[in-house]
Amino acid sequence: MAPVASPASLPLCVCLLLASGFAQAGRLLVVPMDGSHWFTMQMVLEKLIHKGHEVVAVVPEVSWQLGKSLNLTVKTYSISHTLEDLNREFKYFSDTQWKTPEQNMFSLMTGSAKGFFEIIFSHCRDLFNDKKLVEYLKQSSFDAVFLDPFDVCGLTVAKYLSLPSVIFARGVFCHYLEEGTQCPSPLSYVPRILLKLTDTMTFTERVWNHLTYMTERAFCPYFFKTAVEIASEVLQTPVTMDDLFSQVSIWLLRTDFVLEFPKPVMPNMVFIGGMNCQQRKPIAKESKAPGHSARGTVAVLLINWSPTAGQSQGSVPVSQDSFTLRPMESQQYTVDLILACAVYHNVPFGDKLFCDL
Repeated sequence: MAPVASPASLPLCVCLLLASGFAQAGRLLVVPMDGSHWFTMQMVLEKLIHKGHEVVAVVPEVSWQLGKSLNLTVKTYSISHTLEDLNREFKYFSDTQWKTPEQNMFSLMTGSAKGFFEIIFSHCRDLFNDKKLVEYLKQSSFDAVFLDPFDVCGLTVAKYLSLPSVIFARGVFCHYLEEGTQCPSPLSYVPRILLKLTDTMTFTERVWNHLTYMTERAFCPYFFKTAVEIASEVLQTPVTMDDLFSQVSIWLLRTDFVLEFPKPVMPNMVFIGGMNCQQRKPIAKESKAPGHSARGTVAVLLINWSPTAGQSQGSVPVSQDSFTLRPMESQQYTVDLILACAVYHNVPFGDKLFCDL
């Protein structure tokens, strides 16, 4: 009988098997999303480039910030709209959110966001119309596709090139996170996005949560219709959003487990909340004391946390110069929880740490 390996030796065996992968740099194809999404993604790309990986970004020739201020290879393709068109649609979307924000996914997808995302989705057709660029992608032997899922094109590119894909996002529209990861999100305990419910819902709230989910299932395909049509044309076979998301290899989620409603997670769902926070300088000693700041500007974040609520609620500080955190005196908090909640609410600590989640 062959000797049985000791359980204590298993971690060593795994490390030895993976050691060769860390010594060799890879080739990464990046399909990013413009705007603030790019600001967070480029921090990761900077680290990858620093470690010796070859990074190639595919971006439209008209964009706000894509591909700028990074030492990477940028491949551009022409598009059918101007920067003014993009600015106009985004201004309408953002102005609507300030004045009359949508209260559910249905109103968001059929309202102010529709025109802006139609422009974003159309980029993928323009990309694949550039035959020279497509041939370059096919001949370049990339190891993986690093993508933002909001414009869907990265998913189409990954499927077209038959490459493993890594999603980098705070979340995704509709139910595609649950479908793509095959991870249940119990509707009796996990509210749908924008509903402002907790995980301790009444019977009426649970019914409304289920109806909202059914509405998403019915109307999300309508919202992504253009993206799916383009993907079907490119792949020369009918596909659905479920098909595109089900191929994802790894989900890098810019949040933290303690900030989400309690629900199952899968091994390929990696929580990386706060990893894109930039530590610029050590916080001055005098600004570490509660209620005090080096600049004299004080803002208090009141965090009301309970184990059953699953979410944090707080007042957003009005100054962006310098902040200290002081928990409510009637409850006990850990430092980690306070930091996690502040990161979730994009609150900078002192005037040294800035986050964009």
